[in-house]
Amino acid sequence: MDPVELRIEVYGFAGFHVLTNRTRVVASGDRYTIATDLDTRGIATIFVDLTSHSEVHGRLVKDAVQPAGYHAEVRRNGTDRNYRIDYRADGSVASDQTPPVAALQGAAAADQLRGTVDQLTAFYLLERQLAQRGTCALVVPVFDGLSRYDLRFSNAQSETLSAEGRQRFSGPTQACNVKREDVAGFPTDQVSGTYKQGKIWYARMGGKQMVPVRMEFDTEFGSVQGYLGQLRGAGLDLRFID
Repeated sequence: MDPVELRIEVYGFAGFHVLTNRTRVVASGDRYTIATDLDTRGIATIFVDLTSHSEVHGRLVKDAVQPAGYHAEVRRNGTDRNYRIDYRADGSVASDQTPPVAALQGAAAADQLRGTVDQLTAFYLLERQLAQRGTCALVVPVFDGLSRYDLRFSNAQSETLSAEGRQRFSGPTQACNVKREDVAGFPTDQVSGTYKQGKIWYARMGGKQMVPVRMEFDTEFGSVQGYLGQLRGAGLDLRFID
């Protein structure tokens, strides 16, 4: 299958452009790879100057998605961090961080990491379920290399969206609420403006693909809105924001 490439533009207070998200998904046979690059824009760099690359690869088994390895390189306000996660056949998870994080080294942490997936796989699981079963109802245990949390997805009212401001997309969508529930005892990176809850509108494109076209999240820096700017792959080449 051809790679599917998404560009999502994120806007914050008073419509300021704060972030660009570029994601590339490749699913072929029983294998998948997802890579995401984030880059803060404009006034957002006053609060957090962020660039990051994260990538996961794994297997597709019937309705299941099984990550095999994940890594991320993050540069935030001049500080570099690296995360690596290996997923083992028995469900256990091995990880390392640079610089090291002591809270993640104990046996208690290892127990809480068993059966988790990375955040890229978590949203991919949701999108596959939406395409196959038409429901958002899903709880995914997530470990992103630093924080441990559950993502709780639930159905929101379906909507037919019209073109809005800078984005030209219009059409029927299925909306999902998402809530992040942090697990006690694990570090959280408040500086990054991590979201606590949000809503994502998905549209079916190319026959089978469920694609996020709009989103809104409540973060440490206030409410932000994301818009699909460009979609390439699966026989499509669509531009919704110039």
